[in-house]
Amino acid sequence: MAATYQIKVFGKQGCDKCHTLNQRLEKLLSIKEYRQFEKVYCDVESLDGLVAFSEAECINPSRIPAMLVTIWDADEEEYVPVQTKEPGAPDSVCKKAKLYQYLGLQTDYSEIGKGVISPKMIKTVLAEATTA
Repeated sequence: MAATYQIKVFGKQGCDKCHTLNQRLEKLLSIKEYRQFEKVYCDVESLDGLVAFSEAECINPSRIPAMLVTIWDADEEEYVPVQTKEPGAPDSVCKKAKLYQYLGLQTDYSEIGKGVISPKMIKTVLAEATTA
């Protein structure tokens, strides 16, 4: 097992926002504080990426890019989604970008979200994972 947590990033080729999310995560995960995380990119236009996206069961396809935090489950011998501590609770940092049931983010293209997943939002989600 490589890492305790695996972040599945859902995106597609040619998407600038997907590229930005990947870069932000790579930069963040290069910091020692986040060594228990690894990132896996899932291109939703490939068969494997589409299967991973479908198995996630919690992301709106019109809100890509998105990310889902998973944790290694030794009994299942696979990564499983981390449950959100308080589903639906207001989040002043992530707002409507935060997933409902599982820990992660999806792009909020409304006037409030402006289509941005910020480094602060990512850090907030990863902090919640490690305090679960």
